[in-house]
Amino acid sequence: MNYFHQPHPFQLENGTLLPELTIAYSTYGKLNAQKSNVVWICHALTASSDVADWWPGVVGSGHVIDPAEYFIVCANILGSCYGTTGPLSTDPSTGEPYYHRFPFISIRDMVNAHVTLRKHLAIEKIHLLIGGSMGGYQAMEWCLAEKDVVEHLFLLATSACESAWGIATHTAQRLCIEADATWQQNSLNAGAKGLKAARAIGMLTYRNYSIMVQQQSDHDAEKTDGFKASSYINYQGDKLVQRFSAYSYWLLTKSMDSHNIARARGGNAAAVLATIKQPTFIIGISSDILCPLVEQQFLKDHIPGSTMATIDSDYGHDGFMVEHQQLSALLKNWLEFS
Repeated sequence: MNYFHQPHPFQLENGTLLPELTIAYSTYGKLNAQKSNVVWICHALTASSDVADWWPGVVGSGHVIDPAEYFIVCANILGSCYGTTGPLSTDPSTGEPYYHRFPFISIRDMVNAHVTLRKHLAIEKIHLLIGGSMGGYQAMEWCLAEKDVVEHLFLLATSACESAWGIATHTAQRLCIEADATWQQNSLNAGAKGLKAARAIGMLTYRNYSIMVQQQSDHDAEKTDGFKASSYINYQGDKLVQRFSAYSYWLLTKSMDSHNIARARGGNAAAVLATIKQPTFIIGISSDILCPLVEQQFLKDHIPGSTMATIDSDYGHDGFMVEHQQLSALLKNWLEFS
């Protein structure tokens, strides 16, 4: 992992100034002489910049996004807890972590941080910009912000605007965090139990009925407690608490709620999508209940000349992270003919 530090203020969309900015990022492969082989991957809610770790089978030696061919970049998003400036970072004005005092950030703020890093790395063109879920929000905003920089766009399980369903889900998750008696404390572990409950809600939207019944059913008819599905949800909650911050989770779900590519662009998402001229490949997941196929179809209907494919998967929204073989085959084919 690498770090870029900007010692002067970074302005947010709402006018607030962060006194300084640090960006954690990972790179794989080498930039070629023509600077024409950049693949930039925008990550989702709780991921890090280590894309080779969380997207095996897609990124890595011998895979469709191969560092032997591409210069791959992934930057940790603004507001996260994996090295980029966020609620756990030190506020230079106090010498203490920001905690609850960290300001609201939008998807566009995350993209502006990416642009800052792009310029630092002397990257002039992005051959392929990739984003799944929340990463797709960033990728679309980036295409709109720097139309002449991004050459090809790949979107997965994402949407032009956060849906009422998504906002409702995130609100329920934040209510869990806010109900934790420790949430108002200024400490690293504030809201940990609430974060566990928030993750439990999230898991029900990332997966679905089919995969839960398939993998987490008990076959002992006499059982009255200690169910496999319950253990699974507890395990997933504990695992997230060990690696992520309730502050960042609360903040980043707020950022997701604000996602609307039509904001300050006339209010018509279809018209804004029509201005995306990059060759665009869109993948949806058949069983996704968090960001269903209707959202990707809307993108396909309004991004000129775009191509869409559907992955048949039982894994719901997480299908874009799990179905490596299907995804890779579709992307490889599209790259060869785009």
